[in-house]
Amino acid sequence: MRVELFAIFAFATCGGYSGQLRVSVDCMEKASSNLSIAIDFAYPFRLHQVSFEAPMCEGMRRERLFLIGDFSSSAEFFVTIAVFAFLYSLVATVVYILFWNKYRENNRGPLIDFVVTVVFSFMWLVSSSAWAKALSDVKLATDPGEVQLLISACKDQTNKCGSVQEPRWSGLNTSVVFGFLNFVLWAGNIWFVFKETGWHKGAARFVAGASEKHTGTFSQQPRNQDSFDQSGGFNTRGDLDQPSEYSQVGGPPTYANQM
Repeated sequence: MRVELFAIFAFATCGGYSGQLRVSVDCMEKASSNLSIAIDFAYPFRLHQVSFEAPMCEGMRRERLFLIGDFSSSAEFFVTIAVFAFLYSLVATVVYILFWNKYRENNRGPLIDFVVTVVFSFMWLVSSSAWAKALSDVKLATDPGEVQLLISACKDQTNKCGSVQEPRWSGLNTSVVFGFLNFVLWAGNIWFVFKETGWHKGAARFVAGASEKHTGTFSQQPRNQDSFDQSGGFNTRGDLDQPSEYSQVGGPPTYANQM
């Protein structure tokens, strides 16, 4: 259940976010001033579509401006991975509980589970990294100081511009943390899923067979040595006791008659 909960927290904190910032434009002509310009933005952070109006400090004229940047691809990618990871983990939980015997009946189920777990681990790492980078860009694009640079009246030193309210980033920071936590959880599950596959069982049988073969060879070595000593060793005494083809039965010849 931890995987499902962490996935929910990840896409909920990112997909459900909405923020607001406020800036002020204090014109030299006080009648044209606007001391609370509210700018609202939200997921999926297409900031180039977020508009607001600011006074130009020239009579009652106003201008319509847009924020800079489109970070929807990274945000939507992160949320999509979180949603699919939640759905898959939910289905996998049902299979583990209700169809465990059928799951282990052949090697296809564990292999599919292993491959999907590896893919989701990699996707969590990529999407979390991409979203962390995009979040830093969102913070920069919605910084009140950066927004003031877009307003024409703020470029005139006779007018005063300031920050009234900054966005709150705790929710989005939490989404990044949960993204990397999901990566750690899914990467940790790779080993447990791999243990159910035929690859791990085959490797375990191979290691056990090799160990038994090594132990059997070591135990047979003294027996073979004894057999060599009994049958293949050289019996020197026996060889000396046997008569040689060059020895004569009557001993060495005498030459007494010749004398």
